[in-house]
Amino acid sequence: MREPRSSMTPDSPQQARLIDGRATAARVRAEVARQVAVLAARHGVTPGLAVVLVGDDPASEVYVRNKGKQTREAGMRSFETRLPASTSQHELLAHVARLNADKAVHGILVQLPLPRQIDELAIIDALAPEKDVDGFSIINTGLLAARGSGMIPCTPLGCLLLLKEYVGDLGGQRALVVGRSNLVGKPMIQLLLREHCTVTVAHSRTRDLAEECRRADILIAAIGKPGFIKGDWIRPGATVIDVGINRISEPSSEGSRDRLVGDVDFDAAVRVAGAITPVPGGVGPMTIACLLKNTVTAACAQNRIDPGSLSG
Repeated sequence: MREPRSSMTPDSPQQARLIDGRATAARVRAEVARQVAVLAARHGVTPGLAVVLVGDDPASEVYVRNKGKQTREAGMRSFETRLPASTSQHELLAHVARLNADKAVHGILVQLPLPRQIDELAIIDALAPEKDVDGFSIINTGLLAARGSGMIPCTPLGCLLLLKEYVGDLGGQRALVVGRSNLVGKPMIQLLLREHCTVTVAHSRTRDLAEECRRADILIAAIGKPGFIKGDWIRPGATVIDVGINRISEPSSEGSRDRLVGDVDFDAAVRVAGAITPVPGGVGPMTIACLLKNTVTAACAQNRIDPGSLSG
């Protein structure tokens, strides 16, 4: 648990601690790289991550490029497949089947969103559960809900690691998750329950959302609406994890410029919260770091290696 940091002067208003996702992600990646080296030296296993991109979505291109770069930097093998936007569901399923059977591939990620003609759920559920390092398949989501196990989705896992580093013991904390998506909200609820939090989930039909937010010791915003959570909705001293990544246009001297913002009104919230993730630089860097972490976990499981043997 980190000690509180303060940038206040005697006359300045209180400012929340900034939860540095970049620094935490760098530590996770460094530990992954160390484990990868131990796996290779002691067991002759080099984890392999396969990423499949269908189409030419610009944001997805950037994500895939970053994932490949960080995979190689950690000492893993990176397998990247780029398929045309016209790829059929049958063709993509056949490619997933080949990756499922490839023993050099320990983790598979199919970059979302997929073109309109492809059923995303069918592709996700076609992944071998032990290679589903995104944790989205029905088997892994079921394992997380019923047993608190299975492959954990990367973004919720990243949020949990940040909370445990900056808050410490989460037991008994009152947590509110704003958003109930399968990708973030629902698995986040399960992870918080596993840590013995008292958990509430809010969504588009929640009555008096502001009051629900004010009750929370931990507030996790994952709704995809820029600046939706207002500063006066936040309980003084609460920990705020902003999962939102929204691109907005603002007027500038050159006409307009794009800026990334979260689901929380950061400028107002930072004056109230005890700790808060910035956007960018908060949750985002943790997602790829946790993808690499999950790939090591998958490689160990597939080779019957105790992950504990990689320590030290």
